[in-house]
Amino acid sequence: MKNSSTKETSMNTHMGNIAIDSEVIAQCAGSIAMECFGVVGMAGINVRDGLVKLLRKESMTRGINVFIKNNKLTVNFHIIVAYGVSILAVTDNLISNVKYKVEEFTGIEVEKINIFVEGVRVID
Repeated sequence: MKNSSTKETSMNTHMGNIAIDSEVIAQCAGSIAMECFGVVGMAGINVRDGLVKLLRKESMTRGINVFIKNNKLTVNFHIIVAYGVSILAVTDNLISNVKYKVEEFTGIEVEKINIFVEGVRVID
């Protein structure tokens, strides 16, 4: 399963062409998201029975979709948040961190970040 409708984006520079695969952007965005307070992890949804599960770190990009259109990024996150934290505070923090750091990392404008809170988990 691919994470984007366009597999990569490319930029022309004075020294040549740079191509960035959408999977690389998803890995970067996922790492940034995992550093955000209140984010327990990415969520995977089983289409057959509708169950949501917490994805392991190795497969967290399954909970992230990256779409590249007109050299602008749209990133969709399916997350699980910690019980007892403000979902609004978590999502605001996630949006600002991902937007700033992904743009800095890739040099591509992040046009939109959509967050789908798929579950809540109690943290010990």
